[in-house]
This record gives sequence, C-alpha cells and structure tokens, in this order.
Amino acid sequence: MIHELCPAMNILLRVGRTFFGVAITAFGVQYLLFAHLVNPHVIGPPFFPGRLFWGWVIGIIFFATGVSIAAGKNTRLMAALVSLVLIVQIVLIHAPRLAVNMHDPGPWTSGFEVLGICSGAWALAASTLSGGAAKHKLLLAARIGLACLLVVVGVQHFLYAQFVATLIQSWMPWHLFWAYFIGVAFFATALALVTGVFLRIATVMQGLMFFLFVFSLHIPRVVAMSHNANEWTSLFVAAAMCGTAWILAGSVGRKSALPI
Repeated sequence: MIHELCPAMNILLRVGRTFFGVAITAFGVQYLLFAHLVNPHVIGPPFFPGRLFWGWVIGIIFFATGVSIAAGKNTRLMAALVSLVLIVQIVLIHAPRLAVNMHDPGPWTSGFEVLGICSGAWALAASTLSGGAAKHKLLLAARIGLACLLVVVGVQHFLYAQFVATLIQSWMPWHLFWAYFIGVAFFATALALVTGVFLRIATVMQGLMFFLFVFSLHIPRVVAMSHNANEWTSLFVAAAMCGTAWILAGSVGRKSALPI
C-alpha cells in the first residue's frame, strides 16, 4: 500500500506511524511504572483500575506493539492488538463510567480519547491494505471514531473555554481566542471526516495542530511538572492524535475521500 502513495503522503504516513507507535510504547512504559497503584485510572487514558497482573500484561502488550509499529514491523497485527485492548477498555471501563457521570467532563474526555487512539489503530491497519471492503470499513471506522472525539473536545472548548485558556502558554496572546479557535478547528475537521469534503487537507492540518500542541504546550508542561504523570499522559495522547490524523491523511487516496 505505502509504495502506491505519492511521496509526500508516503512520508506523512510513515511519520504518523512513528508518532503513533512511540505514543503506544510510552503508554506501555507508564503501565509498567504505575501498575502497582491502587487507582491507576487517575493518570488518564488509556489507564483503568484493575489488578496488578493486568497492569503488567497490558503494559507489556502496549510496549511490544508500540515498538513494532514504530519500526514498521507486523503493523497490521500490532494495530489489531492495540485496538482490541482499547475496545475492551471502552466497553468495560469508560462506557460505564460515562453512563453514571454524564455531567462530569472527565469521563467524556478520557473515554473519547481512548476511542480516538483506537481510531488510529484502525487507520493504521487500513494503511497496510491495498483496497477492498476491509480497507474501506476500517477507514470508515477510523473517520467516525476520530470525528466523535473531535466533536466532544470541541464542545468542551466552548463549555470550558476559561479553563482551556489557562492551559495556553503565557507567552501567547489572546488565550480565550485560541481556546475558541481550536474548538472551531475541531468541529471543522470532524465535518470533513464525516462528509469526506477536504478530508485529506483537514487531516493533514489537524495532525499539524496536534504536532504543535506536542511541542508548544505539552513538552513545556512536562518539563515544568516532570513528576506529574497526567502531563506525560497528555503529551502522549497528543502525539497519538497527531499520528492518527497523519495516518488517515496518508491512507486515503485522492478519490477515496468520499462521503460516508
């Protein structure tokens, strides 16, 4: 599949795969480091409460699959394994938490971030296929999953704009403006994902936005609060979303960006 893409999309797909693989590897490391905690879900996605044994198992799975994905080895199998683990988490942990905490933004954010990461695994698996119904269904699932995440975080950027503005680096002007602007950008990309209109350019730009988040927002916060596991997790989530968007951009052909 990769050799059939134009050179620019080929590079974008590879970079996206690397970002995604590194993020999954990092989640695996976090699981192994924090598996002993009683409530590891406080660290954020993709964590959830459970026994020490399962913490180690999932940590090993994520670490091994992430390294393999970043290296471009057994990509389809590794992506399928990652998506399976994340789907189990969504069904058994995040969906029930959301059902009993509908007015709490936390379960919405964590649950849909896991769905967004799962979408990256589906897009990655699709990128290994040359065409056919399986590729179409995987890309469709990835588009819908990522669109759902972007709608949720887009709404939160408007509902909690004042809080979001506090996360923006102090050297940047117009904090509140950027909180709203990013929310609008999320909605625009979600619309492109659903309709297929400007799908490739929208996912390229969305990946670029997350790329800028990684270096302008999350890395400085990690440097300032290096002992805060939540900050590390947010960094890796942003990296995974950057990879997801660019994998999607590199996987859709010029004539495949059609409406759902």
